[in-house]
Amino acid sequence: MSQTINTREAYEKLAKRYSAKIDVKPHNAFYDRPNTLSLLPSDLKNKHILDAGCGPGKYAEIILNQGAQVTGVDLSKNMIAEARKRNKEKGEFLVHDLTTTLPFSDQAFDIVLCPLVLEYIYDWNPVFREFKRVLKPGGIFVFSVTHPYFDYQYFRTNQYVETEKVSAIWRGFGEPIKIESYRRSLMDCVTPLMNNGFTLDKLVEPLPVAEFEQHDAKHYEELMEFPAFLHLRAIKAT
Repeated sequence: MSQTINTREAYEKLAKRYSAKIDVKPHNAFYDRPNTLSLLPSDLKNKHILDAGCGPGKYAEIILNQGAQVTGVDLSKNMIAEARKRNKEKGEFLVHDLTTTLPFSDQAFDIVLCPLVLEYIYDWNPVFREFKRVLKPGGIFVFSVTHPYFDYQYFRTNQYVETEKVSAIWRGFGEPIKIESYRRSLMDCVTPLMNNGFTLDKLVEPLPVAEFEQHDAKHYEELMEFPAFLHLRAIKAT
């Protein structure tokens, strides 16, 4: 039987198992991460990066090793514990809810990175306003979400234009857990950027990298036909 719990509780429960699998879990390691990282500048040395919804710190590990200065925040204290463990003395990791005011000064960061996090938040506008506040002029905001049309088909909704609460059962981390999130239209993924001081710079409907096929041939074939995720890069307007 699946278990219904809220987002914070879900990730508190999943943190250790999630962290143990994140290096090679196909949709993360060979689909989301390479496509998200491709939207970052090639030279990250000394860039101040906010890893917003850092989870167990895998993105932080990668960009710290490229010379970036990373601050990670996450709703789950257990995820933050995993991020600190993974990155040892590198980086700074704080428990924080992205729907509240960020505990950072204006123009503190060069880049905000937010992969596969925003679908747990109903209203993106105050979140994006905070991201804009803490970014330097010309700063970069990179995020990924589940592709709106993938969600439209998967959840069999008849209200594509509405932002609606949905749920799915995750079975890849031991005991099945029913996870709630929000699905929204493509328009509602892009409009909050323009409404809150960002210019859309690049939009990617990604393909998996070759390693994905070695781990999960079935989903590799599906993703080669139609994307499950959407990746965007935006620039803070000056």
